[in-house]
Amino acid sequence: MTFNALPTARDVVDFWREAGPDRWFAKNDAFDAEFAARFSHAHQAAARGELDHWTSDAEGALALLVLFDQFPRNTWRGSPHMLATDGKALAVAKQAVESGFDLQCEPVLRRFFYLPFMHSEVLAEQERSVELNAALDANTQRYAVLHRDIIARFGRFPHRNRMMGRSTTAEEQKYLDEGGFAG
Repeated sequence: MTFNALPTARDVVDFWREAGPDRWFAKNDAFDAEFAARFSHAHQAAARGELDHWTSDAEGALALLVLFDQFPRNTWRGSPHMLATDGKALAVAKQAVESGFDLQCEPVLRRFFYLPFMHSEVLAEQERSVELNAALDANTQRYAVLHRDIIARFGRFPHRNRMMGRSTTAEEQKYLDEGGFAG
């Protein structure tokens, strides 16, 4: 891959697979910088719709989900931009699950087809997340239920309020102050 050349879907998936669970969900500035350096052009191209053809198979769909859902969360932590492609991620996830692409991927990577549902502030999408994640490990399912319960209670994720410029209700602040889920 040359400088500024777009990676293939396989490049994205291989990088993500090799990163593994220890780096997927941990805050790690070095990993985030490497992720950004290697895939920022691909994220931008995907956001412009230039990689929409990747939705035609499981590997391509997974690569788009990593670029739309995980890349922004690692690259722009704590900024509204980290949520900017959530709608695209959810659309790809819905299409991929409907096509059965999630079931064509190894179980450890399957969760990335379901995370866009878990990241949504729409209760119906949260219910779908719980349903889909039920087939995965207990810890993943625990997080799906936790996210669903927050949306059922508040209609949104209170930990996003400051970042999104939203007012926090007294009940939400109490929840956060008492150690409620903070992202």
